[in-house]
Amino acid sequence: MADTTTTKAEGLLDEAKGKVKDGIGGLTGDTATQAEGKFDQLSGMAQQEFADLYDEGETKLEAATAFVQDRPLISVVIATVVGMIVGGLLFGRKSS
Repeated sequence: MADTTTTKAEGLLDEAKGKVKDGIGGLTGDTATQAEGKFDQLSGMAQQEFADLYDEGETKLEAATAFVQDRPLISVVIATVVGMIVGGLLFGRKSS
């Protein structure tokens, strides 16, 4: 139970950190910071959801599979955001 509570707390902290980054990025016009903030928010929310699904008796792979099966839309959104961030980091923006 303590593990689940810790994971939820970490997820809540990541979500709050992401909201701050998103806001700062929006105020300064820094889209990279804003995107990083949105990613942190989604990551925190996913971590909290994952903590709800995690059972001490199942492996991490089983828990991840259950998460994807129970929440396919959130899984697709997380995968999309991660892909966009990785793509942006690898290829960058082309300047005209």
